[in-house]
Amino acid sequence: MFDLAKRHTTVGREIRGALATFLTMAYILFANPTILAAAGVPFEGAAAATAAAAGLCCLLMGLGANAPIALAPGMGLNAVVAFQLASAAGSWQAAMGLIVVEGLVVLALVLLGVREGVMNAIPLDLRRAIGVGIGLFIAFIGAVNAKLVIVPAGTVSTLAAHPGAILPPVTFGSLHTPEPLIALTGLIVTAIWVARGGKGALLLGVAVATVAALAAGVAHVPVAPWFRVPVFDTVFKADLGAAFRLSAVPLVLSLVMVDFFDTIGTVTAIGEAAQLNDAHGRFPRLRAVLAIDAISASVGGAFGASSVTSYIESAAGASEGARTGLHTVIVGVLFLIAMFAAPLAAIVPASATAPALLTVGFLMTQQVTRIDFHHFDTALPAFLTLLLIPLTWSIAHGIGYGFLTHVAIKLLTGRGRDVHPLLYATTAAFAGYFAIE
Repeated sequence: MFDLAKRHTTVGREIRGALATFLTMAYILFANPTILAAAGVPFEGAAAATAAAAGLCCLLMGLGANAPIALAPGMGLNAVVAFQLASAAGSWQAAMGLIVVEGLVVLALVLLGVREGVMNAIPLDLRRAIGVGIGLFIAFIGAVNAKLVIVPAGTVSTLAAHPGAILPPVTFGSLHTPEPLIALTGLIVTAIWVARGGKGALLLGVAVATVAALAAGVAHVPVAPWFRVPVFDTVFKADLGAAFRLSAVPLVLSLVMVDFFDTIGTVTAIGEAAQLNDAHGRFPRLRAVLAIDAISASVGGAFGASSVTSYIESAAGASEGARTGLHTVIVGVLFLIAMFAAPLAAIVPASATAPALLTVGFLMTQQVTRIDFHHFDTALPAFLTLLLIPLTWSIAHGIGYGFLTHVAIKLLTGRGRDVHPLLYATTAAFAGYFAIE
């Protein structure tokens, strides 16, 4: 069913990869309901819906597209729902209705071939830069989770009072706090195990870091019951009517832009990490992958869990050798189990998953050596893409700035015919999005 031999993998690799992916994604089981609670979404219901939507959508991706890409409610999009959409649309139920419709719009674009066509219209070096940028993004997230990188305490308040002030947006952490030491311990163990050719290096690093976190008091074994019956009081509460008001059109279009290009970047990066892309950088069964991702957005909205999307943390599984949908099915089963045992996932703190994220980020950035930096018309846009994806904390924004620069250079040097028409249309959409954002 999963073509394990054809993709040069084994059941053991798929299981190890699934465990690595799940451990790096498990934070969403608590982060998502905590964020959505700000919009009035019931916490227990959101927690159960998060696990259920992630589990169901992972099963769809694994069985329907045979892709090693796990899905869950997206960080960033959930904050948009909680702090922007809910107030703009009138309620969290209306915000979820917008998410459902946004997923259907993206699905229509997939069925019309637009989403796949845009992916194929992106120059190969730009696609590689997207993967490298996402690798840097993953590493940046890991460094922040480890508190190796922190936001200075006075930066936010100072900029609020004096917007023109020049301050460092981030700075270094301190080894006098336990989190950096926990993360570095796990990273060193991971690096040693990789250097020795051992299997399961990411899992080993996370396990050692978790033990260190327990010893340091950063992590705790939950005292409440480890198993509980889930409560589904957010499922099918989305207000679809809210999405068809005229005032909702710009909100839906903004969601479409972010979802459309975040997934394109993620699929490109996972394809490179799992060595699944062909010589032209195309992912196998791409249309099925993109269609299931779009359906998953609507599933997330219908479940009251925010938009479900493809997770770049799947690269952790690819780094362990996962190459097929079996990996994703196992991740899905783990999420479904987490509906009943969510407290157990809280044992692994963010600082313990940081070694996996830093290692995966390193492995993904190796693609930078395949970018041709001698052709300035693609090299500079590629550089901006890989730089701005982590620094804007947005895959879509990094891609957009890269596209705009690439098209502008081509036009102003008289080589506009080299640009695919779909890339022109996409760049125009980005320009409009940035103008009204």
